[in-house]
Amino acid sequence: MNQEELKAVFDKQASGYEQQQKKLAPVHEGLYFQLEWIFSELPQSARILCVGLGAGAELSYLASKFPHWSFTAVEPSGAMLDVCRQRAEKEGFISRCVFHEGYVETLPDIELHDAATCFMVSQFILDKEARSNFFRAISQRLKQNGILVSADLSSTVGSPEYEALLKVWVSMLHAANVPADAIEKIHTAWAKDVAILPPDEVKSIIRLGGFESPVQFYQAGFVHAWFSVRSGDAA
Repeated sequence: MNQEELKAVFDKQASGYEQQQKKLAPVHEGLYFQLEWIFSELPQSARILCVGLGAGAELSYLASKFPHWSFTAVEPSGAMLDVCRQRAEKEGFISRCVFHEGYVETLPDIELHDAATCFMVSQFILDKEARSNFFRAISQRLKQNGILVSADLSSTVGSPEYEALLKVWVSMLHAANVPADAIEKIHTAWAKDVAILPPDEVKSIIRLGGFESPVQFYQAGFVHAWFSVRSGDAA
């Protein structure tokens, strides 16, 4: 699936995306809770880059916790970005946001950011070199020692651990009332359009993208999350 095809998929999902994600909220809430502490030493007026943020859940969380921060929201799906913009307006922090419909590589040269989030995005980049280049594009928009927090699906596909975890994951989706045909579509998409790699490979890809060795701080099922610092040779 190329970028335009992926964008079209998220455009179609935009209207009901938030409601669907609420069913799986515990998976993401633990990530957001720790995100607050990873960013706790950033400046009071920090600027945060949120890449591929969909409906803007992490943006909403950070805006409520850090009322003096400003944000750059980057999302290729115009429909998703509209939902994110509406949320920011409803929750009263839209004045602290810049919205960019497109990819991080097309983000105009603006003030560098203190930190970035990138959740469930890089997994859709199948080529490893292109995936590292994606992270490099993020690193080039961060200040020296800027922090990246990223999350993606990760596992050693085909291993006994993967098969065991898959059963738990499917049970979770059933409990969240995700339709059976949707679950089958997820499995099909994973096989064709999602690069589910072992955690060490994902860490290596991030490191080649201009960051110090990433530290895994979270796992919920297949969702793994890391934080890392922009390396000195990221430019």
